[in-house]
Amino acid sequence: MQGDTQDVDALMRDMGERSTAAARHLAQADAATKDRALLAMADAVEAALPAILAGNAEDVADAERAGLSAATLDRLRLDAARVAGVAASLRAIAALADPVGAVAEEWTRPNGLRIRRVRTPIGVIGVVYESRPNVTADAGALCLKAGNAVILRGGSDARRSSAAIHRALMAGLEAAGLPADAIQFVPTADRAAVGAMLTGLDGAIDVIVPRGGRSLVERVQRDARVPVFAHLEGLCHLYIDGAADLAMARALAVNAKMRRTGVCGAAETLLVDEAVAATHLVPILDDLAAAGCEIRGTLAVRALYPAALEATDEDFRTEYLDAILSVALVPGVEGALAHIARYSSHHTEAVVTEDDAVADRFFRAVDSAILLHNASTQFADGGEFGFGGEIGIATGKMHARGPVGVEQLTTFNYRISGSGQTRP
Repeated sequence: MQGDTQDVDALMRDMGERSTAAARHLAQADAATKDRALLAMADAVEAALPAILAGNAEDVADAERAGLSAATLDRLRLDAARVAGVAASLRAIAALADPVGAVAEEWTRPNGLRIRRVRTPIGVIGVVYESRPNVTADAGALCLKAGNAVILRGGSDARRSSAAIHRALMAGLEAAGLPADAIQFVPTADRAAVGAMLTGLDGAIDVIVPRGGRSLVERVQRDARVPVFAHLEGLCHLYIDGAADLAMARALAVNAKMRRTGVCGAAETLLVDEAVAATHLVPILDDLAAAGCEIRGTLAVRALYPAALEATDEDFRTEYLDAILSVALVPGVEGALAHIARYSSHHTEAVVTEDDAVADRFFRAVDSAILLHNASTQFADGGEFGFGGEIGIATGKMHARGPVGVEQLTTFNYRISGSGQTRP
C-alpha cells in the first residue's frame, strides 16, 4: 500500500467514514460504559507487557541504527515502569468526571427562558504524532472519555510499540461493547496518510492535534483545512529573581533542566537577576554542570562563570531537548519579561521568588500557556494537572490552551427550556 497515493486516500476516506459512525455511537454512550472500556484497556496493556516491550525493542534498535537523537530515543523507549505508567494513566482517566453533558453555565432570562451551556463531544479527532508510543494510549483514552472517535497516525519510528498498545485499546473497546472504530490506528507509514487527514477526510475529522517536532507542527498548521490544537515547541524559561531563595533556586534549576531533558517542559533558558548574580549564579551553574549539563552563557555570564561556552542569539531561540542550557543575566523581573517576550514559544515559563509582587507581575505580563511560581517547569504535563493524561500542550490561544485533556476535547451547545414563550 505504501507509495500508492490512491490506495492511501481510499484507506483514509474509509477510516473517516467509520470514525464518523463510531462518533455518533460514542456521543450517546454513558459514563459507566466508557469507564468500563478504559479499565479493560488498562488491564489489557498490563497483560500485553511482553509484546509491547518486544515491539519497542525493535523500534529502539532501528532508531539507534538510524542515528536518531538521544532525546528522540528517550521519548521512544519503553520499560516495565513506563508501561505501568500507561496503564495507570488509563485508570486515572477512567476516574475523571465525565465531561459530556456537564452544565458549564446556566441562567434564566427575564422572560422565564432557562438557558444552559452544556458540554458535548467534538466528534472525530485526528492525532498526528512522533516518537512517543504512550501518546497512542493517552490520545485514545482521552478522546473516548470525551465521547469522541479518534484516528491516530503515529510516527514510523514507534510503529511496533504503538501498534501493540493500540491492540490493547481495541481489547478494552470490545470488552465494553463499544465500536472498534472508536479508536483507529493508521496502518501505513506513507506520509500521504497525513496529507489526507489534513484535508479533513471529506468532513469526517473535526479537529487535528499534532504532537512532534517543529517541522511536523508547522506542516499541520500550514496545510490543515480543519481547526488545529497546535503544540509547537517548548522553549521554556526559568527566571531566578533577586528575591529567590538560593537553595530552592538550585534545586528547581537542576530539576527543570535535567529531570528529563527530552520533554517539552524541560527548561531551555535560565535567566538570573543581575542583583544576585554574585551569590546565585555560580552555585546554580555548578549544580547543573555536576548533573551533566552543558552551559552556554552571555558575555556577562561567562565573566562570572568562565567554564560556560558562548551563547549566541540562536541559542536563545533553540529548544535543545538535550542537556544544554542557555543562560543570561537580566536587570530584574522587567528584564526577564523582555527576554521572554522576545524568545518564548508561549509554552511554559517559571519564576523563582519570595516576593509575591514579583510573581504577580510575572503572571500578569507573560503570555504563555503555563506559568509557575516556585515550581519546576517539568510540571507542564496533563497528568500532573490531574487530567489523567494529555494529547499535548496547546500553545495557541483559542479554545484549548495548555494540556489538552478531556475538557478541552469537548465543545458545547446551548439548551433552552421554556414554557410557551414567543418572541414579540
